[in-house]
Amino acid sequence: MADPLNAISIAPKNGEKPTRLLAVLHGWGANAQDLASLAPFLNLPGCQMVFPDAPFSHPQGGPYRAWYALEREDRLGLSDSVQQVGDWLQNLTRSMEIPLSNTVLAGFSQGGAMTLDVGLRLPLAGLCCLSGYLHPNIPARDNPPPVAIAHGREDLVVPLDAARQTREMLTALGVSVDYREFDGGHEIPPEIILFLQSFVEEKSAIGEKAE
Repeated sequence: MADPLNAISIAPKNGEKPTRLLAVLHGWGANAQDLASLAPFLNLPGCQMVFPDAPFSHPQGGPYRAWYALEREDRLGLSDSVQQVGDWLQNLTRSMEIPLSNTVLAGFSQGGAMTLDVGLRLPLAGLCCLSGYLHPNIPARDNPPPVAIAHGREDLVVPLDAARQTREMLTALGVSVDYREFDGGHEIPPEIILFLQSFVEEKSAIGEKAE
């Protein structure tokens, strides 16, 4: 059974009311703490950063969480999780008075796949898929948000071909894709933290100017 999306929320360093939002979804078998550790390395003035825990427990138990049952062919829990994350994100932006056009959704590994599944349905500023993949039969809205993809060439968990196929499929759907490969495995190295920061800075600033 799905649990509520408890989250770690980190306010802008300057103490001012945030004008944009970055929500980040962790990978399978991790939790919110895992990616919240990136926050001190992201220089994003005026940006609230939110890191939710996935709604399902992981087969290993303990503090580990999952967005759906990756170990099952039917991806049990996927549709529930997509609906829950979409509702959570829209409620969050309303409560914080930050429009979706100033909001970037990002995710790592399984969280990257969830980012694309949820985010292509919403008028967000942008999506960032780190070491992730694309679920089959993704419905994209008209004028889908731009997507940044970063993937390690030596990734043994999610093969590089998954990223390249994701790029091709998204491009075919008319999505603007900023694609980056790096020398490394299933990880988020410093250069990709900077890549994420630059993407959020650029895309959320566009939405900010449009308000």
